Amino acid sequence: MENVLLEKNNHVSTITINRPKALNALSTEVLKDLEEAVNTVKNDPDTYCVIITGAGDKSFVAGADIAEMKDKTVEEAAEYGAFGNKIFREIETLHCPVIAAVNGFALGGGCELAMACDIRLASANAVFGQPEVGLGITPGFGGTQRLARLVPVGIAKEMIFGARNIKADRAYQIGLVNAVVAPEELMAAAQKMANGIAKNAPIAVEKAKKAINDGLQVDIDGGIKEEVEDFSACFASEDQTYGMDCFLNKVKEKEFKNK
Repeated sequence: MENVLLEKNNHVSTITINRPKALNALSTEVLKDLEEAVNTVKNDPDTYCVIITGAGDKSFVAGADIAEMKDKTVEEAAEYGAFGNKIFREIETLHCPVIAAVNGFALGGGCELAMACDIRLASANAVFGQPEVGLGITPGFGGTQRLARLVPVGIAKEMIFGARNIKADRAYQIGLVNAVVAPEELMAAAQKMANGIAKNAPIAVEKAKKAINDGLQVDIDGGIKEEVEDFSACFASEDQTYGMDCFLNKVKEKEFKNK
């Protein structure tokens, strides 16, 4: 992969968009490399958490590649939007939690990529926005859908209709990001959070993610039904027996087997 780096440390995989001279803009080639990295993680049951970030300190992802998009036909634009959405949906539905470590610009496709992740950590220099209407288009990689689900609808509309960027502190205020840290502390904070997630029972974390994501798409009764199914399924795992035995025997240091 020329434009994306994939590294693994114990049970945590880190995907880095590696096109810093172009502010990590999402060209078709970058998206293809990102899809390859995501598929590698998807097929690795030993990865319990993922971090997605951008190379350099200026940009997480500054958006899609405008030069590449400019002359697309309606049909080509539809294909491009569907491709980006497919990859971001694969990230959103990965078996394990995904943390976006956002440094610098997260605009357009970059904001959409961050929103496809489960948790967002931002450096103090992060900037978020959906500037597409100022270019004569709408967000095309899920921005109109995820932003309005993550923050109050009126704020989502204000950001999208006004093509207005917001800084990290405002993103934290509206609930778009979970925390804001100093730029030099971003990756350490993301790794610490990922390690904290990875030490828990992977099957239980996977089921919890599924219950939350699926439950958001249905009414409360449907969500509760989903939760009961996922809760009870955990009792078929060795990790459930082990985890409860550790609790009853006051064992603090646990090592789950993902079985």
